[in-house]
Amino acid sequence: MDKSDQDNFRGAMGALGDVKPLSPKQRQSALKKDTKDPLNLRARREAATAQTYQELNPLGGEFVEPVEPFDPIEFKRDGVQNGVYRNLRLGKYTVDARLDLHNHSVEMARSALYQFVKDCLEADVRCALVTHGKGEGRKTQAVLKSCVNAWLPQLPEVLAFHSAQKQHGGLGATYILLRKSERKRQQNLEQHQRRSKP
Repeated sequence: MDKSDQDNFRGAMGALGDVKPLSPKQRQSALKKDTKDPLNLRARREAATAQTYQELNPLGGEFVEPVEPFDPIEFKRDGVQNGVYRNLRLGKYTVDARLDLHNHSVEMARSALYQFVKDCLEADVRCALVTHGKGEGRKTQAVLKSCVNAWLPQLPEVLAFHSAQKQHGGLGATYILLRKSERKRQQNLEQHQRRSKP
């Protein structure tokens, strides 16, 4: 601040009445109170939590390639055996968990799908079913179906997915094949080792 700015400031403060500048000790005290204010702490905590959650949830993509309501969606990672994928596609695996995304906004669906896949992995679920609908009769059709098609390949836990058979929701639902959890892998390894011992 130059001399004229200081004079203008003092003049404005003088017009307000008996205004005195804070001493350095008072300034420090005012700053400390601000950080200890419970509302301020809660707002900062919520902002940090929201940012952390967004960093933890990798599902994204501002633009999602639209999928037609009556088109099947499919994906298979390298290394997934053709027979395993065929059985998934034909609905031959037991569906151990289900998620219904009807009436979800895109952001709610994004959050629910991410949490669902995490929960499935923790519960050793290998085959799950996500119902997203086809979006028939809506202004923008198949929005959630398109999002599911874009999001699932972003999750390394998802080995493959395919539109479901009619009895499980048809083109409005998707089978998901998940990788084994570390715990399940270890159990399988121990089982095979026991079998191979004479």
